[in-house]
Amino acid sequence: MQILVEAGVILLAYIFGSIPFGLLIVRLTTGKDLREVASGRTGGTNAARAAGIGAGLLTALMDGLKGAASVWMTQAIFPGNHWMEILAPIAAILGHNYSIFLAERNENGSLRLRGGAGGAPTVGGAVGMWGPSLWIIVPVGVLVFFGIGYASVTTISIAVIVTIIFTVRYFMGLAPLQFVLYGLVACILLVWSLRPNIRALMEGRERFHGWRPWRKTESVFAEAEKPQTRARSAQKKSPVSQHKKAMQRK
Repeated sequence: MQILVEAGVILLAYIFGSIPFGLLIVRLTTGKDLREVASGRTGGTNAARAAGIGAGLLTALMDGLKGAASVWMTQAIFPGNHWMEILAPIAAILGHNYSIFLAERNENGSLRLRGGAGGAPTVGGAVGMWGPSLWIIVPVGVLVFFGIGYASVTTISIAVIVTIIFTVRYFMGLAPLQFVLYGLVACILLVWSLRPNIRALMEGRERFHGWRPWRKTESVFAEAEKPQTRARSAQKKSPVSQHKKAMQRK
């Protein structure tokens, strides 16, 4: 009987993880189909591209709630069962990445399930296990995003950060080994879902974000200004311009 209940909880976690909040938010705010925008994923990054930063943040919040709620539900039903505490959020990540509500046929007629990359529900699962992890994951993730400049690298780094957090807590005797395993499995799932981005990154085609594009833009404008500045300086020093200024003073 308990096995059936555990299977039911994991199934519920998958179904809840399958809810495409990004698709719904973007559809309600702009009327766009998020699956037809940029990467086609339904996570916060693509929602921000389609409908602005507000829609992206709201999508990330709701997607994070998928992972956290699955852990809280498990803790309420199976207190102290650490295996269920990690299986439920893993199911939520799988639901997010391969949503049962976004099933479709590809060009070859094969069935496929679409969704996001899994970053936000991974964070949510970690928060469900240990709330303060949020104040480590988010700041470090923001630094990675704006420092390195690639959303895919940031997403993968989230699972790495989660793994490091729970590894440290495990050796301190503050977390079970299962939580470390959660971070490792989440990392594998995120890398698998981001295979196209990793390939594009290796080929130099990955979409670029962060502070470096702004600095690049500023440097381009600075280089464009240099000839004009030099021209104005030369004009000021020329005998003709000096003669004109002398005549104007008279």
